[in-house]
Amino acid sequence: MDLKDLRSLLQTKNKEIEDLTRRKMPVIVGQMAKSHFQENFRKGGFVNNGLNQWKPSKRLSHPGQSAASNYKTLSSGRNHLLSSIKYIPGDARVTVRNDVEYASIHNEGGIINSAPTVTPKMKKFAWAQYYNALGLKKGDKAPKTIPEDAERWRRLALTKKPKLKIKIVMPKRQFIGESKELDDKIAAKWDQEIEKILNI
Repeated sequence: MDLKDLRSLLQTKNKEIEDLTRRKMPVIVGQMAKSHFQENFRKGGFVNNGLNQWKPSKRLSHPGQSAASNYKTLSSGRNHLLSSIKYIPGDARVTVRNDVEYASIHNEGGIINSAPTVTPKMKKFAWAQYYNALGLKKGDKAPKTIPEDAERWRRLALTKKPKLKIKIVMPKRQFIGESKELDDKIAAKWDQEIEKILNI
């Protein structure tokens, strides 16, 4: 191979590496990241230097009482949070995100302040939950000692407040972010693609 052929070969390889960097790798990395982050839901935690398990949802402490108790933390029948992870490839970059309105509060944790209006329907529901918590039918006499969960429902059913003040502390249950394991997979994939181009 003479110098002219070598120069031509190097230019071709350089174009292939540039195409890999600017066009192909953003798509490959986006797919890898999406898959990695969705796998966090199946594992029940965030994988970064090992699995960092999520704090279990409170609904899981009452198994069998509702359909929601059959699903893992951050999961549901629709799996909306998991399926809303997407990637947007650009020129030599990719953005991975989740646009669901409650995604960031789950991913980062924080405090939710709410002031729902107390409606007759809400009070009716509270009475039903009260009787359910006691294992009674409507009209049955309540026992002398009432468990705390039933008492909370009774207070809601009897409240005279037009609005409730609710403060919910959401623990951090990260599912998107920096991950050493993902970075390692991306680096290995980059090396593999470069080796293909250079025919190593």
